[in-house]
Amino acid sequence: MTTSRRAVPARVRARDREQRDPATRERLLAAATQRFADHGFNNVKVRDVCRDARANVAAVNYHFGDKLGLYREVVRAAIDAIREAGDASMAVGRDMPAADRLRHYVRTYVPRLASRDSRVAWIHNLMRHEMSEPTPLAPWIAEQAIFPRIQFLSELVAELLGCKLGDRRVAWCVASIQAQCLIYAPHRFHDIAFKGMPTSASDLEAVADHIAEFSLAGIRKATKRG
Repeated sequence: MTTSRRAVPARVRARDREQRDPATRERLLAAATQRFADHGFNNVKVRDVCRDARANVAAVNYHFGDKLGLYREVVRAAIDAIREAGDASMAVGRDMPAADRLRHYVRTYVPRLASRDSRVAWIHNLMRHEMSEPTPLAPWIAEQAIFPRIQFLSELVAELLGCKLGDRRVAWCVASIQAQCLIYAPHRFHDIAFKGMPTSASDLEAVADHIAEFSLAGIRKATKRG
């Protein structure tokens, strides 16, 4: 016998409508973003996200499949923001000298990376958790958010060195450039260990210029080593 719509209790129908409501999905995403950024994937329980979002657990299954699916959507938003910043730092004409392209990259990347704007702080926190405790999404995150930047820098450094991409000096120089930039990403330990971390626009611009010139000098030295 087929159960008619009238046989379904009103409270069940209301719950089902809530699960499918786009507003419920947005509340879940907002709550999950905060939870995952604060605590990392492994330390977040779906029921806590649902409590924050005023939704039932079934809504997570309906909209995202499971906890990992919910995390994927949060990470997707972070990757979109990271790639937007990456596109800006890599948006430079190939006709520009390689040294000037590197300067543009660092001058654009460092202020964005060092931003303490609360609207992007969650991205730093989320990626920090991912790096310390990689999730099953780690390869996807690296492919989408990190590899394009590394490829861009590798080609640029190889051009400056006058060598092939496979030369080990390329990887060393790229790692050095990235490490110099990443130290300025907001981090409570950095604030303690490195007194006077720059935060103003003028200080970050000065830091970026230092990193660029320091890196170019190192690359020139590496060129001589062959």
